[in-house]
Amino acid sequence: MALEIERKFLVNDESYKKLALRKRHIIQGYLSRRKEATVRIRIMDDSARITVKSVTVNATRHEWEYPIPVDDAKEMLELCEGNIIEKTRWIILDSGMTWEIDEFHQPKSKPTVAEIELDNEDSAINLPSFIGMEVTGDPAYYNSNL
Repeated sequence: MALEIERKFLVNDESYKKLALRKRHIIQGYLSRRKEATVRIRIMDDSARITVKSVTVNATRHEWEYPIPVDDAKEMLELCEGNIIEKTRWIILDSGMTWEIDEFHQPKSKPTVAEIELDNEDSAINLPSFIGMEVTGDPAYYNSNL
């Protein structure tokens, strides 16, 4: 069983784009959006994964993720409840830490969010200039609630 320790922040501006090492195109949907566990289908560029995540406590949750065939993922996306999310993920390296910035295309009203995965909840982080308010643990910013 894997643990995901992640903090989330709103993004103030688009200066992160100039710092990006790479970007990835993502389409994802949710087969289950229960509070106790979500089941996500994601196509990222030319690969696909199914992910199960437990409820988040502070900044930590259990996460299980497995590769699946892209054609299967496309069929599963048709079964998803709620919105299908389309976004560009920008990968930034700052102060030796990897930031993932999600710029949403669908739904369009979603703000750009930065995430950083940590080894433990107390890990110190340096906030790049494009980072704004922290929204870790706020359900309004969970992708599964779109």
